[in-house]
Amino acid sequence: MIDERFVIVGVLLNAIGGAKYLFDTLKGKTKPNKVTWFLWALAPLIAFAAEFKQGIGLISLMTFSVGFVPLIIFLASFVNRQAAWKITRLDIACGILSLLGLLLWFVTKLGNTAIFFAIISDAIAAIPTLIKSYKAPETESKQAYLLSGLNGLITTLTIKQWTFAYYGFPVYMIVSNWIIFAIIHCKIGKYFKNNVLK
Repeated sequence: MIDERFVIVGVLLNAIGGAKYLFDTLKGKTKPNKVTWFLWALAPLIAFAAEFKQGIGLISLMTFSVGFVPLIIFLASFVNRQAAWKITRLDIACGILSLLGLLLWFVTKLGNTAIFFAIISDAIAAIPTLIKSYKAPETESKQAYLLSGLNGLITTLTIKQWTFAYYGFPVYMIVSNWIIFAIIHCKIGKYFKNNVLK
């Protein structure tokens, strides 16, 4: 395992990816789904609070960063009206289910349970962006997902105590971000439309 101070490197990479996404949003090039980005801010910040309460330490900085960056992007999506992505019924349904996951955390008030429900909430919140990335990859900024996944990987490599409280959110961040990156980068939706679904 590497020194846990490398978490700071991961957080900086996440900030670089987030800054690129932020500027693309302000320019109207990237169109974030407001439901997804709001919940991507809320769920990790709650998971961060749970990790902090359990004394996770520097590793929890990754979780904070993957909540704070989406919060800034969510707020930026209101600045440029061209950066708006239409909210559908599916977005609202995913938002409600995601909030239900957070409510379950509040009811249980247990650290690992909070982290688990924050991950479930975050994953449900990702569904609208997964669909958007599949259908319209040009409305997304793939670098943010690549670097956020790298943030999770670096954090995972610093873990010395392999309990869910330590590895749950970082491993989830690797998987979820790199799936979205692959969908955008490979233009999987367009590939299927042009080659498989003809």
